[in-house]
Amino acid sequence: MLTDERIRRARPDDVKAIVDLVYGLAEYERAPQECRLTADQLDTALFGTTPAVFCHVAEIDGEVVGCALWFLNFSTWRGVHGIYLEDLFVHPDQRGSGLGKALLTALAQECVRNNYERLEWSVLDWNTPAIDFYKSVGATPQDEWTTYRLTDTALTKLGS
Repeated sequence: MLTDERIRRARPDDVKAIVDLVYGLAEYERAPQECRLTADQLDTALFGTTPAVFCHVAEIDGEVVGCALWFLNFSTWRGVHGIYLEDLFVHPDQRGSGLGKALLTALAQECVRNNYERLEWSVLDWNTPAIDFYKSVGATPQDEWTTYRLTDTALTKLGS
């Protein structure tokens, strides 16, 4: 298994940079007002007593310039865990340098190492550069599925 020395697991001192990248992604996805992540929240999620979120970062010259935030999911049909990639973001001035592919490769290696059988994520329909990139590494769209989400008032109403 080849490893890319620019990619590593996140450390507590990376949290601020990762939060900044998440806000950069929210801006790119035209929804900055929806992002409310704080450094304290992310620190607890990644490094608290029971972490349920994980992160790989891309680092150039000591600076975190990309990240892949992910968590485990489970396939009842396959009977094993997989990885769900929540966010993949590389700073715009580093795009085209291979960091996005290196981050995806690190997650694929995580899957292989742990016998996880899926690496999944969502992409906005209008994000043609990302779609082209994902197809270039062999990913296939699951066009027959539509994602649904409950948040805010609808979630509270159903959960009350």
